[in-house]
Amino acid sequence: MSRPAKKQNLEQITRYADMLSAMGTEPRLRIMQLLLTAHPDGMVVADIGSELDIPSSTLSHHLEKLKNEDLVRVRREGTYLWYSASADALRDLLGFLYAECCTRNKAVKPEAFVQLCT
Repeated sequence: MSRPAKKQNLEQITRYADMLSAMGTEPRLRIMQLLLTAHPDGMVVADIGSELDIPSSTLSHHLEKLKNEDLVRVRREGTYLWYSASADALRDLLGFLYAECCTRNKAVKPEAFVQLCT
């Protein structure tokens, strides 16, 4: 592997490790799952908190961590903040994992991966 390719691969690994780390707590994984059910519209903060029974101060911390890793997007409509899952970031993360498990070493057959996603 050439030096620029190694550097790019290391940057990708760092990015995806940070993303996985951000989702690596039970509340954040629950937030991501909930936001994916509301995709693409998203949800207002109050509804996320009440649905998952997470206090607003704690929820803000979790949403900020997910936003910093590009896993969620936020938009303001009047006085409301709407959060939605970033499908592009999740697609990139899954594509990175897929490339390793299903194309290079065939640990998982590509057909099985596609069945999981449908």
